[in-house]
Amino acid sequence: MKALIIGAAGFVGGYLAEHLQKEYGWSVSVTKLEHETFFIEEAAVYDLDILDEKAVQQLLFQIEPDYIFHLAAQSSVALSWKNPDLTIDVNIKGCIHVLEAVRKLKKQPRILLVGSGEEYGIQNIYAATKACQNMLGTIYAKAYQMEIVLVRAFNHIGPKQSSVFVVSDFCRQAAEIEAGKREPVLWVGNLEIKRDFTDVRDIVRAYGMLIQKGKAGENYNVGSGRAVAIQEILEKILSLSKKKIRIETDPKKLRPLDLPVIEADIQKLQEVTGWKPQISLEDTIRDILEDWREKQR
Repeated sequence: MKALIIGAAGFVGGYLAEHLQKEYGWSVSVTKLEHETFFIEEAAVYDLDILDEKAVQQLLFQIEPDYIFHLAAQSSVALSWKNPDLTIDVNIKGCIHVLEAVRKLKKQPRILLVGSGEEYGIQNIYAATKACQNMLGTIYAKAYQMEIVLVRAFNHIGPKQSSVFVVSDFCRQAAEIEAGKREPVLWVGNLEIKRDFTDVRDIVRAYGMLIQKGKAGENYNVGSGRAVAIQEILEKILSLSKKKIRIETDPKKLRPLDLPVIEADIQKLQEVTGWKPQISLEDTIRDILEDWREKQR
């Protein structure tokens, strides 16, 4: 089987490529932007800008994959407020280019279209674009009988994640404090909100199962099924820290709007695949913190 991961240079792509190779023995091709780097042994790597419609078509006709994982996105909520144009272009227009290219293929692959738990109770620009992507996927699945499985992925975390995201940001700051590279002050945003956090290594397991077992045109939530306060995450990090750290609020980290609680109902996912998380939140945080400590050495 041939799998194509579109937008593999982001946080999830490397984990997913390795999982598909090791778990299923699939041949894996990936795309990245020209300035990005990506290396996974035995994976074929292609430069692709999904805003280039012709380039998307040419690549899909060349590869003719059995499975497509569409990960390419502007995935930062914070950045979506600062750059809504980019978020709309990548998350909506880019998605259309992929769906149109697939529609023209003789051999129809199964597609995993990855959305976000932020779509529930839309409160930010990123969520709005992902909700639109979801609607487009549903329309194409029904109108053209395309094998599109729709996923709403909740917060996924793990080693190598950008510090644009909250858990990685806290761990980076703690590691830099331990290394003596900054004052013993950790800057935070809203600590009261609750989010559903899952290890990225568990997330990619769910993706592999869903692209094979999920029903076309259906939505599946992927998450732990339990919301945790950002305050609790912070306390776990502080308990693992080797230095005493003071907490201060950074107004720049506060968003114009924030839903108090976002939590995944994963019953449908579990009924179809039998999936459940295997890595505890504590172990994930420990791995992220250790990854940032390694970067300071």
